[in-house]
Amino acid sequence: MKELCVFILCFLLLKFSLILCHLTEPICFWRIKSNEDNDGDLRSDCGFFLAAVEGPIDQIYNISDFRIPARRYEFFLVLFFATDEINKNPYLLPNMSLISPITSGQCEKTLGDLDKIYSEKNITVEFTDNICVFYGACYISFIGPSWKTSVKLSIHTGTPRVFFGPFNPKLSDHDQFPYVHQVATKDTHLSHGMVSLMLHFRWTWIGLVISDDDQGIQFLSDMREEMQRDGICLAFVNMIPGNMQLYMTRAKIYDKQIMESTAKVVIIYGEMNSTLEVGFRRWIHLGVRKIWITTSQWDVVTNKKDFSFNFFHGTVTFAHHIGELVKFRNFLQTMNNEKYPVNISETRLGWNSFNCSISKNSNKKDHFTFNNTLEWTARNNFDMVLSEEGYNLYNAVYAVAHTYHELILQQVESQQMAVPKGIFTDCQQVASLLKTRVFTNPVGELVNMKHRENQCADYDIFIIWNFPKGLGLKVKIGSYLPCFHQSQQLHISEDLEWATGGTSPQVPSSMCSVTCTAGFRKIHQKQTADCCFDCVQCPENEVSNETDMEQCVRCPDDKYANVEKTHCLQRVVSFLAYEDPLGMALGCMALSFSALTVLILVTFVKYKDTPIVKANNRILSYILLISLVFCFLCSLLFIGHPNQATCILQQITFGVFFTVAISTVLAKTITVVLAFKLTTPGRRMRGMLASGAPNLAIPICTLIQLVLSGIWLVKSPPFIDRDTQSEHGKTIIICNKGSVIAFHFVLGYLGSLALGSFTVAFLARNLPDRFNEAKFLTFSMLVFCSVWITFLPVYHSTRGTVMVVVEVFSILASSAGLLGCIFLPKCCVILD
Repeated sequence: MKELCVFILCFLLLKFSLILCHLTEPICFWRIKSNEDNDGDLRSDCGFFLAAVEGPIDQIYNISDFRIPARRYEFFLVLFFATDEINKNPYLLPNMSLISPITSGQCEKTLGDLDKIYSEKNITVEFTDNICVFYGACYISFIGPSWKTSVKLSIHTGTPRVFFGPFNPKLSDHDQFPYVHQVATKDTHLSHGMVSLMLHFRWTWIGLVISDDDQGIQFLSDMREEMQRDGICLAFVNMIPGNMQLYMTRAKIYDKQIMESTAKVVIIYGEMNSTLEVGFRRWIHLGVRKIWITTSQWDVVTNKKDFSFNFFHGTVTFAHHIGELVKFRNFLQTMNNEKYPVNISETRLGWNSFNCSISKNSNKKDHFTFNNTLEWTARNNFDMVLSEEGYNLYNAVYAVAHTYHELILQQVESQQMAVPKGIFTDCQQVASLLKTRVFTNPVGELVNMKHRENQCADYDIFIIWNFPKGLGLKVKIGSYLPCFHQSQQLHISEDLEWATGGTSPQVPSSMCSVTCTAGFRKIHQKQTADCCFDCVQCPENEVSNETDMEQCVRCPDDKYANVEKTHCLQRVVSFLAYEDPLGMALGCMALSFSALTVLILVTFVKYKDTPIVKANNRILSYILLISLVFCFLCSLLFIGHPNQATCILQQITFGVFFTVAISTVLAKTITVVLAFKLTTPGRRMRGMLASGAPNLAIPICTLIQLVLSGIWLVKSPPFIDRDTQSEHGKTIIICNKGSVIAFHFVLGYLGSLALGSFTVAFLARNLPDRFNEAKFLTFSMLVFCSVWITFLPVYHSTRGTVMVVVEVFSILASSAGLLGCIFLPKCCVILD
């Protein structure tokens, strides 16, 4: 009586808490189980066993009327269908029938029926801890879909068992579970498939929510490895503990992390009917809108009556590819309910539909019983395409049938008639044969029970949409084929609709940073993930023609980057050409000055006997005029397309002819000084002046210049060069000086000669006589020095063709200064 009162009180408190609790509290999302322990819910999971009996029978399910959870009804339908299909197959277990007279958790209701079936075969059936145990025979049973339940069921007995739930590594421990066989294939390539999907949609900023257990940790390790290989980053990792009390203490932390994260895509990995599912139900109610990528366990279509973009609108699930059972639909439509007398119950407050709302007008559990399968499927929006677990059970039934078939053949061949046909006593033999079964199921799929861990299984990719009035739609959007070449593994339909809060039909993005477009490169932020970066434009003459490039690519020398820095354009070849207005002008000036110099030379030759020509040392005048002609003409070497010959001749001719000109001016200056300063010269001095000794300055100075030029040519001669920096979009062909030091030595030598001539001439500027040219020589040297002193800073501050123009102009200006200052006044006197 006391225990009954306590039970009633607990029941009332439970109902009251369900009505009053706030939906954001974790306890309101927790499934209230009346028959649950730490190792799994034996009454909510399904367990069947199959026996083979001789001859056809009409009633193969001797089951009393009992209620089963609505979500598990699919397994009963699959069992009914598979056994019916096998019993009608004349080539598999001929003259035998498969029967499944019991489910785990309901033994006590059918012990009488079982004793009646097996008493004649000397088989005893007992019920221990909710487990049916057979003594005297060995039958294969099915357990699932929860691996926790399977662990407990497998510990109690040593009979072979086939687990039809998702593959679990713990059940592969043959030392601990030698008689447990898994029919599901291992998710070996699941992490790579999910990463391939992310790469397809360019999702690089991903959240991960896993269960805090061995499977979750292994999945995290696999995902990290795949993501790092392909440049995808984890925004956060939530490891949900299995303990409810521990989860409740951290629930708000998990909520805040997932709601505040900028990641739009979150991966879910773990079992349903756990704290992990509790967390997701909270996030639904809190309005979290993400794109969830998960496994087939979570491909539940809701039957909410109100329409909203909820948690499962846009959920992408990976499921192992299963064959299409066309006959299954027909079986459901024509199933004889008298032959399969099973009633299905649905609890409104249970987890039959993936819906966490609690009706305000309902405060009690209502039960509904359906004796008609089509009525049940209509009320529950039952997907008449098998789930992955249902398909696994289908294959498991056929694996057992093939095992029994082989065992019976061995019995017949060995003529062991002491044991009735279809009764197997050696569990070791049964388990060994079951493990090695290889067969092709009616769909055409090859099933190999021995290598379920290493099989290269294909995946179907689905997206789930929910619509008003409880309608749901699960659509296949692609497939992942890990056995194919990498470029052909993922196939995705581009015609997709996403629900992430916006109205844009485009695929939503999930990135930490905005994609760096073409023309920009990434700069990673310190102490952040590799997917978080800033975008900066490529440097000068560098381009990036793809998105999210780490480094820009420099354009070849004959090309240049466009303004957007997205691709390289062909450069225009440029040089100081005669066709250019500036080149044409400089060329005309050089020729004009050369012609004028020749005309002055002709005039001096014609009037060679005049006093003014004689007084100014006509031989030196001739030499000076000829050198000036070549000085004007050498400027033409700087105009036109450069080649190796012109590059060498430019500097050599410039240096040599200007040396000749300046040394000639120096000789003329020395002659003037000696003529007017030596008022009482001795014989020796008169003899030097008469013999033309000052003229020796010309060959001596020229020889020194030739030696300097020779050293320049040997050590580092001028060469053709391409200037791509001076003008945007142009390649300027110029003559590189080779050795800048040698070039400045040549200029320095010319400058020293000009300075010496200027000094001597300046000292003789006030000498008398109307034919004294000291003043003109002084002024000409002043002009020459002014031009080349101005040349140096201007030359070094310019680039490209402007630099060449400056050098040509300096040559012309300095030469014209010598010509005009020295000879034009004399021509005026001669022609006057």
